[in-house]
This record gives sequence, structure tokens and C-alpha cells, in this order.
Amino acid sequence: MPNSSDRLLIRNLGRILTGDLAAPLLEADTILIEDGKIAAIGRESELATDGVGTIIDANGSAIMPGMIDNHAHPVMGDWTPRQNQLGWIESTLHGGVTTLVSAGEVHLPGRPRDVIGVKALAITAQRAFSAFAPGGMKVLAGALILEHGLVEADFVELAAAGVTLVGEVGLGTVKDGPTGRRMIGWARQNGMTSMTHVGGHSIPGSARIGAETVLEVDADVAAHLNGGPTALPESELRLICEESKRGLEIVHNGNMRAGLFVLDVVRQVGALDRLVLGTDGPAGSGVQPLGMLRLVTMLASLGDIAPEVAICFATGNVARLRGLNDRGRIAVGLAADLVFIDQAMGGAGQDVLDSMVLGNMPGIGMILVDGVPRISRSRNTPPSILVPEKRVA
Repeated sequence: MPNSSDRLLIRNLGRILTGDLAAPLLEADTILIEDGKIAAIGRESELATDGVGTIIDANGSAIMPGMIDNHAHPVMGDWTPRQNQLGWIESTLHGGVTTLVSAGEVHLPGRPRDVIGVKALAITAQRAFSAFAPGGMKVLAGALILEHGLVEADFVELAAAGVTLVGEVGLGTVKDGPTGRRMIGWARQNGMTSMTHVGGHSIPGSARIGAETVLEVDADVAAHLNGGPTALPESELRLICEESKRGLEIVHNGNMRAGLFVLDVVRQVGALDRLVLGTDGPAGSGVQPLGMLRLVTMLASLGDIAPEVAICFATGNVARLRGLNDRGRIAVGLAADLVFIDQAMGGAGQDVLDSMVLGNMPGIGMILVDGVPRISRSRNTPPSILVPEKRVA
């Protein structure tokens, strides 16, 4: 039997929101964690809970997987030059996000644009954030920015160095369909996942990437379909959703009307399993520690989608698309990246899910990363009515 210090019991859970689109709700009240992973889920009376070192009494709180922000722009450390703010990653953890996925370290002041430079930046960011986890946040960084001059051997070299991501096609000098498609093919052959910008110009010097180019590039994610922040016409958005077989993304820092349109079309074509969420931050609109939680709540309240389903777009769907098979769902064997939520004090609704349908974000009472309690009550969300309590067994 594992040492008691490595066994943690969560009891008296209300709802378990699994992050799994096939079964987003689970009837159980107890989760057993061993060595940072979920060891068992069920009714406490049916589980072997002897030898537990720590107990968390959920006091009826709901629990969901830590969210995975599919679209973030880290640079170096817990600082963003985009808004010259410190501590944004640790603050984002307070918003229920336990994993950030880089879409490109494009905001680095003086960012290199030559082949040697962009490769060095990708490797450095990947290595740095592999060793640096602000507040416990898991940061997948080092997203290669595509520049003219990159050849197939560069992708082989980068993959061998540990780089697994390609940033948005269009952030660098590669903005056309044929070149983008060729480089995305090299990336895919080397196990990297990729994105392409979708929409109008994001900042001075950027370019419009329309539906024709998005479909030709065929990246793993059509990023911010609702604009980054300027959305394409609805006819082009519909074409991408209907023709693409890849991931389809809605972001917080976009056009919410277009986001709801994309949600509706994705639902019509039966592609909810390919819908993923991100913030696209930090950006010109600032840093949004609650961006993912707000986006899930907005889709649940305005998009006629059940909250437990909307949560899947921010958890299990992202994990599957990005090959993060160790997280994103509440299931035996996966990382215990867990967020306790409940209805916020003073708002409308009968329970946490009902309050989300009515447009109110839940309050966060505790966050675990790899089974380690990292945050008690969130300093960023409204206070939850029900709050977990931790004690030594």
C-alpha cells in the first residue's frame, strides 16, 4: 500500500463534472488520490480508504477538471510585456486553469525573426517553462513561430529538442496557404500540434487570414474562429466549420456574437467533440485570469448548452486534441488536477449549474494540481457558498 502521505481522500462531493463529452456528469461522492493521480472514484462506502493521510471534505461542492487554456501567449517567466503586468499566470491558476498551451511567444520584445532565432526562442521557452510552474501551473510553451526559410530538417531538430507546438500560422512571415500547409505537414510528421490564425488583422503588421487559407493550411486548430479579436464574415466561419476536420476554437478575447454563431454551426454539423476554448491572452484587451471561466459561463448562459458540456470544451476536448492524455478529465489514472466550484454567494439560481445557466460564474473553493492543494479560496472569483475543508486524517 502507498505511504499515507501520498494518499488523499476527497469526500462529500456534490456533482462530479467529468470533462468527458460522452458522460459529462458522474454519480459519485468520493475521489481517492494516490501519488498525484486519481486512483478511484465512487461512493465512499464502497472504496478502500484506509491509510489515507489527508482528507478534503468537499461539503457538497461540485468538482471539475482543471481547465486547459488552448490559446495563451506566455513570454518568459510570469510577466507579460503586452500589458507590462507581473503574476498573470499564477493569477490565472486562481481562475481554475491548471494548464496553459502556448500559441506562440510572439510578444517577446525584439523577437527574432530569422530561422536560428525562432528555433532558439522555441527551445528556450519550452525548456524554461518545463522547469518553471508559477503557483503550480503547467505551462506548455515553446510554440514555433513560422518564418520563411524554415525547412523540414528544422522540425526534426526541434522535435528532438522537446518542442511539441507550432504557433499560429500568420504570426510570422508565413501567411499563405501553400507554405503554411507544407510546414504544418512537417510539424505533424514530427508529433507537433499546430494552429492557424483566423480573422482580421490582430495588431499592426499582422494579416487577415480567411477561410480559404485556413482550410488550405489545415492546421490542427483553427484558432479564435470568433476573431482575434476581429471575426470573419459568418459565411466564411460557416465554411470553415463545415469543411474542416480539425479542431475549432472559440476564445474569450474575441467577438462573442461570432462565438455564439460558431457554437451553433459546430452543433449543427455534429462537431462538438472538436470544439475547444482558449483566452487568446494576454492581449491588447489585457490579462483575464477568469477568462476561461467566463467563457464557459457565457456559452452555457447564452448558447443553449449545458454547463457540464461547456466545461468539456475547456478540459477533455483540449486534452484530446493536444495529446495530453494524462489530464483534462476526472477519470482513474489521470492527473488529479481538480477545481472545486459552487454557486457564488448572493446570486440567482438553485445550485452551481443553474447559476451558470443564468450567467453567473461559479466561485472556486480550492484547486489541486497533481493532487497537491495549491489554492484554497480563489482571490479572483466571487466567494462560493460551499467551501471544501482540508485536514490531516
